Amino acid sequence: MTRQFIAAAAQMGPIAADEPRSSAVARMIDMMREAHARGATLVVFPELALTTFFPRWYIEDEAELAKWFETEMPSTETQPLFAEAAHLGIGFYLGYGELTPEGRFFNTSILVGDTGEIIGKYRKIHLPGHSENEEWRPFQHLEKRYFEKGDIGFPVYDAFGGKVGMCLCNDRRWPETWRVLGLKGAELVVLGYNTPLHYPPAPEHDHLQYFHNELSAQAGAYQNGLWAISVAKAGREENCDLIGGSIIVAPTGEILAKTATVGDEVITATIDLDRCAEIRRNVFDFALHRQPEEYAEIVRKTN
Repeated sequence: MTRQFIAAAAQMGPIAADEPRSSAVARMIDMMREAHARGATLVVFPELALTTFFPRWYIEDEAELAKWFETEMPSTETQPLFAEAAHLGIGFYLGYGELTPEGRFFNTSILVGDTGEIIGKYRKIHLPGHSENEEWRPFQHLEKRYFEKGDIGFPVYDAFGGKVGMCLCNDRRWPETWRVLGLKGAELVVLGYNTPLHYPPAPEHDHLQYFHNELSAQAGAYQNGLWAISVAKAGREENCDLIGGSIIVAPTGEILAKTATVGDEVITATIDLDRCAEIRRNVFDFALHRQPEEYAEIVRKTN
């Protein structure tokens, strides 16, 4: 039985601060239809895909902060996306800010099946940035202020004929993210990101942003024998430039598709989950070659 399907990365251009969720959803529906027309059965959207990247601003009023978060999913504004997915018979990944009934704030993503039902959820673990107002910056990166660290680990879900894991943005830079998902059997990892072109603490790295984006996904895919779909919110958003460079990566680490713009753009590739075995039965045969007793420092030290 074949385990092949076509997947799409649906990169989004900038979302203005005053752009309603209905506009972002309409844009995603247009790209979902384009992906479906190309034969895709899964479409991956970015991190915080419903709003502008609000952690770039220092917000003291919790009521003002809360307006950037979703209290239910699907919501009235997002229900059309779920309905269209069910109509087309296409699944999707979506990143958004989650405000729980208990008043907790998370940077969250969900995986939705082709019937429009939520299959699984992930809450971002590697929160970048800082917690206090740093006025020297041209823009803030206050994820550590606005979000709690994810509390559900790195779950892997049975979906799309295989095992699918999720992560978000900065998670992709950490090899532990990919390794834990790989150890749990993930054959496909889907993720979204909002990555500024300029990094204020180390501007000498600005020219490396696209390179590091690709390096992280390619290494994670190759070293764990899995597919990766990494999708940007891109372009000049509220005077902050976000990189594009959305990619679909094979288990060999090869990039099979890549966006060419920093706007709304759909790319597709054929995902063959059986290709994971090319890596997992050879160079990175975990059962044969891993030496976990030598890796204790990974969990013993944080510096």
